[in-house]
Order: sequence, then C-alpha cells, then structure tokens
Amino acid sequence: MRLERVDATDARAVLRGLRGAVLGAGPAIACGAPAGTLPDEVPAGTAVVVTTSGSTGYPKSVALSRSALTASALATVDRIGDGAWLLALPAGYIAGVQVLVRSLVAGREPAILAGSFSAHAFAAAAAAMASSDGGVRVPTYTSLVPAQLQTVLDAVDGGDTAAARALAGFEAILVGGQALAPALAERAAAAGARIVRTYGSSETSGGCVYDGVPLDGVGVRIAGGEVQLSGPTLADGYLGDPERTAAAFEVDAAGTRWYRTGDLGEWDGRRLRVTGRADNVIVSGGVNVSLDRVERAVRAVPGFEGAVVVAVPDERWGEASVVVCAGDAARHPDATARVRAAVEAALGKIARPRAVIAVDAVPMLASGKPDRVALRALPD
Repeated sequence: MRLERVDATDARAVLRGLRGAVLGAGPAIACGAPAGTLPDEVPAGTAVVVTTSGSTGYPKSVALSRSALTASALATVDRIGDGAWLLALPAGYIAGVQVLVRSLVAGREPAILAGSFSAHAFAAAAAAMASSDGGVRVPTYTSLVPAQLQTVLDAVDGGDTAAARALAGFEAILVGGQALAPALAERAAAAGARIVRTYGSSETSGGCVYDGVPLDGVGVRIAGGEVQLSGPTLADGYLGDPERTAAAFEVDAAGTRWYRTGDLGEWDGRRLRVTGRADNVIVSGGVNVSLDRVERAVRAVPGFEGAVVVAVPDERWGEASVVVCAGDAARHPDATARVRAAVEAALGKIARPRAVIAVDAVPMLASGKPDRVALRALPD
C-alpha cells in the first residue's frame, strides 16, 4: 500500500487523507514525519503513520491500521455516546486524528478550531456547532489536553460567559495526554464541564481507558508493576523498526498480543490506576523517588496546578528534582518552602524538590504536553 505524506498542520488535509485511508481505498497517510524519512510503501491495511518525538525527544513512527482506528472510535461511541466532534487539538497527533476518525465513522463533518487555541476561539467554535436532527439536539464532544482546559477555565474565572457556556455545553470533554491535576478537575466540575479522563497513547490508537475503566475489548494486566494493554486498538508496531516493535509488543502463551506502556500502575480487575512512568524515577541519596508522584503532590498546592517536576544532578544526593512553574505563586518568596512542605507531607523528606524555577510560560510540545527536554535544559 502506498504511503502519502500530509501536512499535519493542515487539519483539512489530514481529514481528506483520513477519509480515503479509513473509509475508502485511498493511500495510507503519514503525519508528522519529515520528508524522506519513511518508505513509500507500507503493509496492507495500514491507514495512518503517526510520527512523534514525544516528551523525551526520541522519534517513533507508529503504524495504525484502519481496523484499530475504527475499533477505538466505535468503542468510544459505546462508552460516551454518538454526536458531533470539535477538533481543538493538532490534527497530526493521535488524539487529533481520533477526533477526525470518530467524525468520519459517525458520518458527521467535524468542527475545526482554526488558528491558535484560545478561550475565545474555543467558545466561538463550540457555539457554531449547535445543530439538531429531527428536532432533537445533536450532542457535542471534544478532546483537550490539561493546558487547554486550564486556559478556558482561567477565562471562565475571569468572567468570560461565552467560554463558560462552551464548557458546559459539551456532552463530554475527553482530557488526556498527561495527568489531570485534581484542582483543575474540581474547577472544571464547578464550571459544569463533564470531563472524562482518558489514558492511552499512539500505540493504542489514542485513549483506550476512560476514567480508569477500559473500553470494551481492551485488556489490562500488570506485569512487574508495568501497565500492559491488549485489544483491537493496538498499533501494528513501529514502521521500519522491528527491534523497537518487538520490545514494546509481546505475545503471551495464549496468543494475546500486549503493549508494554512503560507506565506503572495498579489494576483491581475493573479499574486502572496509573501511578507514574517507570523511567521517570531518580535515585536520590540511594532512595528511589518517583517524579510523577512528586509532581502530583506539587500540583495539589494552590497556584501550582500546571507545575512540572524534572530531574537535575545534585552533588550531595546524586540526583534531585526541581519544580518549573509559571504564575505568581511560583515567584512568591516562600514558593520553594511551600512545595517542599507539601511534598514532604505526602512522600517524605527525601522526595522534596530542591527549588522552584519561575518561568513566563512552561515550554510545551505541539501535542500540548510539557517539553521535558527543554525543561531539563533550563538553568537551575
């Protein structure tokens, strides 16, 4: 099957490519790959190749079949309902791709937020979606990352009634890409937003666990503390990288194929709780410290809901962590003391961050996730 590169920054171009790749006999499309880095041909059944460097700087090209993408879209309908979708995310990332695929599978034209994301643009796009079918209002849905949700909530808190109506008007707002801080979730609920927390990745065709509960057909197991997932939404692997594919996807004795997420978690047979990344752990003074747990504790401090915690070398302890945050709270003279006290109360003294670094804005990737490579390069 032929592979055709599309401009991932042009949502309409991605939509046109997906229409042929998912619904028709058109070529597979490649999103996010530099010209000349992928082959011209891909295995039959491939619909999309999503290339992303992620937050760690290591590029990967995930090959997704039309069956995996449509299985995910249909399972989402079964879980949250059918309706019209607003694309407010970059179209070249898996969460954006899935918004478009869900629209195609439903036979509805997606609404597309044009230009840079802002509360005003979000509200305008949401207002333009209002429609009915046979006199019955068509439910609307969208997908955001936490940083976008915070942008809209800040506008709501500032008295923006249009943003408030937009948030409350969606039947469900999927929020994924990174953990949603409890304080942000509480603000969203107070604003009337119906938030669904999603967990997944490009390798699972996007979110495949909603509010801790897997979508129909998705299997979960914990092996050596690691979250592993199975089911019809799994990617075929990494294009042109059989070694990485073999390392990330394994088949058990029963013939079930599992994706190794690299995340740590707990599974009680019904609900999944992700506790952090297996590779986001430092050894400080001989003790393992999960930076994901530190970050959760920091984000519970008022004013630090968007903080990011990263590792830094430390002459005394070997490794330590620092908190990077924008806003007035981070610039307050007692900022470091406040977050250190909160982390100590939650995790103990050894987990306390060394300092708070105040920035004008936390560097972000186009996907809406913090750019941890750039963060680690900030001066301490």
